[in-house]
Amino acid sequence: MAVHRFQMASNKKTALMKVQKRAIAVLLSEEPMPKEEKARIRAESLIREDNTIEAFEIMQLSCELLAERMRLISSEKTCPADLVSTISTLIWASNRVDIPELMEIRKQFASKYGKKFEKEAMSNEGGVINERVFAKLSVQPPTAYLVQTYLERIAEEFEVEWEPTQKLEPGDVQVPMAAPMGYSIPVAVGSGYGGAFEDQSLTASVTSIDGVPGAHAMPGPAPAPIKKEQIYGPNNTEQEISVPPIYVPKQPNITNSSNGVDSNNNSDRKPSAPSIESTEEDNRKTKDDKGENDSEGGTGADSSNYDDLAARFNRLKK
Repeated sequence: MAVHRFQMASNKKTALMKVQKRAIAVLLSEEPMPKEEKARIRAESLIREDNTIEAFEIMQLSCELLAERMRLISSEKTCPADLVSTISTLIWASNRVDIPELMEIRKQFASKYGKKFEKEAMSNEGGVINERVFAKLSVQPPTAYLVQTYLERIAEEFEVEWEPTQKLEPGDVQVPMAAPMGYSIPVAVGSGYGGAFEDQSLTASVTSIDGVPGAHAMPGPAPAPIKKEQIYGPNNTEQEISVPPIYVPKQPNITNSSNGVDSNNNSDRKPSAPSIESTEEDNRKTKDDKGENDSEGGTGADSSNYDDLAARFNRLKK
């Protein structure tokens, strides 16, 4: 059963890899700028699938060998020396690949040869695991040179005119691929206004705001000064608060050319209530005017009217 499961899994992965290669070719042919960084990540996934299929082929041969030597295995209590590496490899790979039959094989051999044999196989004690399977199922990422080689082969297969933007240095051949920096991402992807950033004057104004590189420092209004006022709290205690200034638009000065009076100073003012002092002064003037009128020959009715007004004023004053 494990042999057929390996074969089915390998065929499925091979079919998916054809689709992945075509998708990588499309990324490399993007205009005006190829999506090289995304293509490198897809190529790394392609390499991992290639390594898995290779390991599947080796373990498939191991399962076929065990099926042929099952009588020998059943007749001996200990593991044959020439099958230690094969059985240990299948036990080690049982929890690293998605093949359920390997877990059953691991249980059967752990039951026959003991937990110690299983533990030594899982820890690769003595280097008994197949070196090729151990390397292909490793969690280490592929080298940058291998990733770029895959991209070049894909571009050649699908006839895509592509050259790597970043050339590999001699020291980068045996190290994993570097993390993407975003050089293949165009500017202003959503709006399509990337050409606006080609101006040198605009690109020179690109600064770092709050630790974000590439942010534009847009000019804005200067902050208004804050003035402090004193208010009284609930316990009649003074509390200092910051109150932003209130902006009051300045009214234009409109001068009446006929009389030379500033209409801005008179038209917008509300009449104020007369004070007691001003009322008393006006009454004195009125009284003096009445006296003059009497001296000039006023009637008795005017004098009585004045007395009535004076009496009303005294009552209002009280």
